[in-house]
Amino acid sequence: MIQSFGVKHYRLVLLLSLIAILVLGVVHIATGTVALTPGEVIAALLNHPVEPFHSIIVWDLRLPRTLIAIVVGAMLGLAGALLQTIMRNPLAEPEMTGATSGAVLFAVLWLARGPGQLAEPGLVLPLVALLGGVSAGGLVYILSWRRQSIPNRLVLTGVLVSAILRSGTSIILLLRQEAIGSILTWLIGSLDGRVWVHWEVLWPWALVSLPLGLVCASWANVLQLGDASATSLGLQVPLARTALLFIAVLLTASAVALVGGITFLGLIAPHSARRIVGSDARRLFPFSMVLGAILLLAADAVAQSVSQPALPVGAVLALLGAPFFLYLVCRRMS
Repeated sequence: MIQSFGVKHYRLVLLLSLIAILVLGVVHIATGTVALTPGEVIAALLNHPVEPFHSIIVWDLRLPRTLIAIVVGAMLGLAGALLQTIMRNPLAEPEMTGATSGAVLFAVLWLARGPGQLAEPGLVLPLVALLGGVSAGGLVYILSWRRQSIPNRLVLTGVLVSAILRSGTSIILLLRQEAIGSILTWLIGSLDGRVWVHWEVLWPWALVSLPLGLVCASWANVLQLGDASATSLGLQVPLARTALLFIAVLLTASAVALVGGITFLGLIAPHSARRIVGSDARRLFPFSMVLGAILLLAADAVAQSVSQPALPVGAVLALLGAPFFLYLVCRRMS
């Protein structure tokens, strides 16, 4: 019933979801140690703050965090939709590419070099993590390469490589226990301390990767028919799958490099989007982006509301995502 309404009235559903992002964005900016009302937030955004310090709070501290939450949520949502299409598996998520674990491992290696690295504002660290994520994603694809069974091999290889990389991260943390407290929230996934310098690192990658993912929706639709049918329709299946996987890895690595190892968002957003607007990638991909942004904004607002200092947003999403994943597994087995 929901899906039929979402398909028939897709533009209306998308418009309402975009409005929800704007509303949540204002709520997200209003939430924090110093609570603001939505009216005070809007006044500060329009450069007519009720109090002078409201401009500093809104423009310098909270607006970049909100923008990063929206873009990172969209990137992980689209990455999950791409992977679920490539693997033809609704349980697929960005972690299965190895990009998340690779980005985390390289970041931990960099942070563990010395105490001075822990205070970096975020220019070098995201690039190091991005290199790790792309490298791990490339390794997974190389190890799983086989024309006829790559979707299944991708899942198995991705899980194996991710487990090995996570083990490497654990070993480094055990060897450098003095650094655990400083980087643990980054490993879980957090938006704390994200300011304009982080936004300047993120937006160029988002500007490239998000449109690339949307443009490939027609390839994704053909791939969903199966390799034999896709080939008969003239699609170069290996090339298309490689391109989609590369974009998914780029989206994942870029996002994780800025906010840490957030999990489950790339599973929940595209699966929920599919239930609402159907499997047509021309609708699924944009709506997965929108739902991803909504989920991350809402989760971070909750994280800031329940405690100060705020809980890592990755922990909130894990509390939501683990039961959701178990529900999907039980549903597929029944």
